[in-house]
Amino acid sequence: MTSIRTAPRILAFDVVDSTNAEARRRAEAGEAGPVWITATRQTAGRGRRGRSWETGAGNLAATLLMVTDRPAAEAAQVSFVAALAVADLASAYLPAERVKLKWPNDVMVSGRKLAGILVESGAREEGGLWLAIGIGVNLASAPAAADRPATTVAHEAQTPPPEPLAALEGLAAAFSEWLLRWDARGFPPIAEAWTERAYGLGETCTARLPGEEIEGVAEGLDGDGALRLRLRDGRLRRITAGDVFFGAA
Repeated sequence: MTSIRTAPRILAFDVVDSTNAEARRRAEAGEAGPVWITATRQTAGRGRRGRSWETGAGNLAATLLMVTDRPAAEAAQVSFVAALAVADLASAYLPAERVKLKWPNDVMVSGRKLAGILVESGAREEGGLWLAIGIGVNLASAPAAADRPATTVAHEAQTPPPEPLAALEGLAAAFSEWLLRWDARGFPPIAEAWTERAYGLGETCTARLPGEEIEGVAEGLDGDGALRLRLRDGRLRRITAGDVFFGAA
């Protein structure tokens, strides 16, 4: 199980190298959480696959440190839980039908990236895993060096965005709700809710994988969260790790 039995604390810093790095240090020192770690500015923010993550002024950078006794492959499904929580946060300020989720864990609005998620984990001496679930949301400003077109809550809503701490409170509440569903009913309801918000299903995409690049039609999620990609020759390929690009997204 991965349930949060007590409301997580929020630790707010002015500056850290990275909220995920801070969570890792605490986990390796024996801290179990649950605790949300947030910072006004990151000097070495990180995204997926070693990319840098820029936290502009007024944006949210936060990491939830928690523990789980799930096996690693199953624990990785927490990225879908996090994506649904971010979608709920965005939908509090934007029409829900405009908020989409792109595999594996980008939150999109109008074909542009609004938020990203980075999940890291490690073994605990006591058994089980620690999880660092990093979330970056462009509330007020878009990164200048984004790896793909980006947008912000402020731009899409045409109203002042929430303050980062207020956004984190909403995110934390939504995350706890989705986590309870995952614990109570397993991955199927998470996969179903994710699919309802999915970006690009039924469309041709390019999957960039370690050592190769393939093209196909995104058909949906497998039961473990892998993306089903139908290749041009009719074969079905399961994508478990990599980046998927639809057109300019």
